[in-house]
Amino acid sequence: MFFRVTLPLAAANFVNQAARTVMAIVGPVLAVEFGLSASELGLLAACMFAAYASVQLPLGIALDTFGPRRMQAALMSLAAVGFAVFALSSGLGGFALARVILGVAVSAGLMAVIKGNADWFPSAKVAAMTGIAMSVGALGGAMTTAPVQALLPTLGWRGVFWVLCALTLGVATWIFFAVPDKPRPEGAARLTLREEMSVSAGILASRTFWRFGPAVATLSMLNFAYLGLWAGPWLRDVAGFDGPTRAGILFVYTIAMMVGSTVTGNLASRAKSAGLHPFVVPIGGLVVMVLIQLGLMTQPSNLIVVAALWLALAFAATVGPAGFIAVGQMYPREQTGRVSTAVNMLTLGGAFLVQAAIGWILDLWPRTASGGWDPDGYSWALALSAGIQALAAVVMLTGRQAADPPAGPAISR
Repeated sequence: MFFRVTLPLAAANFVNQAARTVMAIVGPVLAVEFGLSASELGLLAACMFAAYASVQLPLGIALDTFGPRRMQAALMSLAAVGFAVFALSSGLGGFALARVILGVAVSAGLMAVIKGNADWFPSAKVAAMTGIAMSVGALGGAMTTAPVQALLPTLGWRGVFWVLCALTLGVATWIFFAVPDKPRPEGAARLTLREEMSVSAGILASRTFWRFGPAVATLSMLNFAYLGLWAGPWLRDVAGFDGPTRAGILFVYTIAMMVGSTVTGNLASRAKSAGLHPFVVPIGGLVVMVLIQLGLMTQPSNLIVVAALWLALAFAATVGPAGFIAVGQMYPREQTGRVSTAVNMLTLGGAFLVQAAIGWILDLWPRTASGGWDPDGYSWALALSAGIQALAAVVMLTGRQAADPPAGPAISR
């Protein structure tokens, strides 16, 4: 089932990662060409997360009802439209529209992988298989760092988006023809829309969700905000690196994510099999991320030190899917899509706020002579995200699953 389910859906997550990380390379180019401020650039990148978050709840119902094959084939086709709109745009309004389209289109990237793996693999293997899929998906981030930087002089940023458009259409076709639909149990009736909404409402009303969901949401928030945009400017303004050096670090950053996804996914599966605390791997990742952010706040400029810190951050940040799966397994298997997308809604909403907040914080300082932003602004932004994640680690460590499971009928497809 890996080649029929996990790998094709991982290809959609490749597109998801590419759509997010391409702005770390293209964003500074757009800022210069169109005179965008930090707030405008942050808002432009954050538009994707706002759209991404806004469709998570209906997406969860759709994934549980129609399955990942049909949903991802349709959404990947829409993503191709989003890349085309970006390539054709000539101003902030067009870019923002394209990012909104892309936000909706890639909204099921990780969630469809989790849903597909939960449908076709034993629960103890879901985290490991998802980790492998995330490793494949991280290639999308890798391909939009140094390779994109190298292609910019030849293709231009518009050409890069046309290549992504063509690639995405290929992924949509692959998923449609390769991924199987999970057979509906014999004699099982399809739920009405009211019943479908009742299940989702039960999840959102449960104390378990609100006890752990917001904390799990912080696991990937920082990765979205920095790899999606602000890592590139930080490397320029704080470390003082040129374009090729920045692209090289971001490329290796994504390689570290690939390795980390496989390692943390396997660790989470082993922890579950051993009966350990369900959040032991996510808590460890959060502790490491907080320590790294404290290191970045010192504004290092040595290439080896900077690279080591960002690579360690990339590795630690891959614990996000393990947190999603841990919460999802507190609910019936057939509700996996809804639980995952509900948590992801919190993650993306938080990423929108954090990514935009970083831009607002940076604009509190005057622009530097080179047109960048003050290093002290980045340090204050890192202090904000480190504080949020430290609190999340405490919540996970001290929390216990609430006794009230969500109400609602079982779901059958």
